[in-house]
Amino acid sequence: MKDNKQMPKYLQLKQEILSWFHSGRLQPEEQMPTENEIAALFQVSRQTVRQTFGVLEQDGWIYRVQGKGTFVSNPQSRKEENTQTIGIITTYISDYIFPHIVRGAEAALRSKGYRLLLSSTDNDKAKERESLQLMMSQPLSGLIIEPTKSAEGNPNLSYYLSLDYKQIPYLMINERYTEMSCPYLKVDDEAGGYLATHHLIEWGHRRIAGFFKMDDLQGTHRLKGFIRAHYDAGVPLSPELVVHYTTEEKEEKPFQALVSMLRKPPESRPSALVCYNDELAVRLLEAIRQEGLSVPQDISIVGFDDSTLATATEVKLTTLTHPKTEMGALAAELLINRIEGKTEGKQEQEAHIFQPEMIIRESTRKIETK
Repeated sequence: MKDNKQMPKYLQLKQEILSWFHSGRLQPEEQMPTENEIAALFQVSRQTVRQTFGVLEQDGWIYRVQGKGTFVSNPQSRKEENTQTIGIITTYISDYIFPHIVRGAEAALRSKGYRLLLSSTDNDKAKERESLQLMMSQPLSGLIIEPTKSAEGNPNLSYYLSLDYKQIPYLMINERYTEMSCPYLKVDDEAGGYLATHHLIEWGHRRIAGFFKMDDLQGTHRLKGFIRAHYDAGVPLSPELVVHYTTEEKEEKPFQALVSMLRKPPESRPSALVCYNDELAVRLLEAIRQEGLSVPQDISIVGFDDSTLATATEVKLTTLTHPKTEMGALAAELLINRIEGKTEGKQEQEAHIFQPEMIIRESTRKIETK
């Protein structure tokens, strides 16, 4: 048990025992270890265990049978409590496009009388586990989840299987873990990467650099579209023009890679960039200015997501659309329909794919093809 001095020991113990329930280590109607066994296991007093059991019983997680012991509650016995709250777990809450997604979901939930419980993973797998534990410790009707680093597997699989086992409806947004059969809403990221690159090729660009975050599936699909557009147009793609990075590298690696490209002779540097998202595009604008070049006169640049950042700089970004508010609202509506039994079994694996559209602004220009 982690020693958190800011939290009383009985609450620390409560979190540990809840993790047993959520991970499936203890199943509904299964008998709990005795107070003495738990006290010995976690090296706490029996009084601390008794206090923890009291809280868990009050919250409906366990029940006692006189003369037999303590047992794990069946999730169906808590169902009446779980009719008013929906949780949303996103990678971020207050940054970039995520406030729009949350606002869309919140408006739809409020209109149907549901409460909203928010949690953020900061794009960290360990924090995703903590978010799942937090959500599953609450009276909950359902969950909207954005996978964390979806291209790096799912170490928290047991929690998702526990959601299935406990019949807590959930769906995923922006991507989904490939092993999970649940409804999901996402943008056709491969199509977006293709459209961005095709636009530049049509406008005469032949040395196009691509910058893609590869620890989520959005980035891998956008890269796939970037490569396919080159192949379809018969335009050679130099390996040195493809930059891939992780969340932890996003501040420095793309920036430094572009600076290195721009310091080459004009004929060897890229004439255009395709960026993983608008946030990166704005960051790379700084690198272009630093090297004494300008957009779009020297370098054309395309972002993704049509965020508020796309029009916040002096050069308005050409970018791809992302539904944002619409995605949040639709996710909430679909989840409410599942909770209220308004969907059929065939919709369990239903995908809602939004097609991105190009928005051409000032950051791209046509060049003469040599």
